[in-house]
Amino acid sequence: MSTLDLDQASKLLKLHPSTILAKIKTGDIPAAKPGKRWVFIQQDLLDWLREQYTSNRQKVSALKNGERTCSLKERKVTTGISSLQSKVKQYTDLLEPATKKRHKK
Repeated sequence: MSTLDLDQASKLLKLHPSTILAKIKTGDIPAAKPGKRWVFIQQDLLDWLREQYTSNRQKVSALKNGERTCSLKERKVTTGISSLQSKVKQYTDLLEPATKKRHKK
């Protein structure tokens, strides 16, 4: 079992080191920091990379089936014939702030 440092992991994954650090903080990429440096197990990184293949395949198959995912709220919208008014309402709903304004008394 071989271990890698941050630079070696970034070369293996073809990602910038700051991207890897961000993914560590979100828990996407497995890593440990036993001292002052991050340590990665090469097999864990390869397993993570293989998982990305699966998620990308699912996205591609969804697109082939006519589904689109809106990145704002990860809401699936089926393509097809729909009126312009319903599309405008969907976009308006997506762009609406998460919290609504309170009326002053």
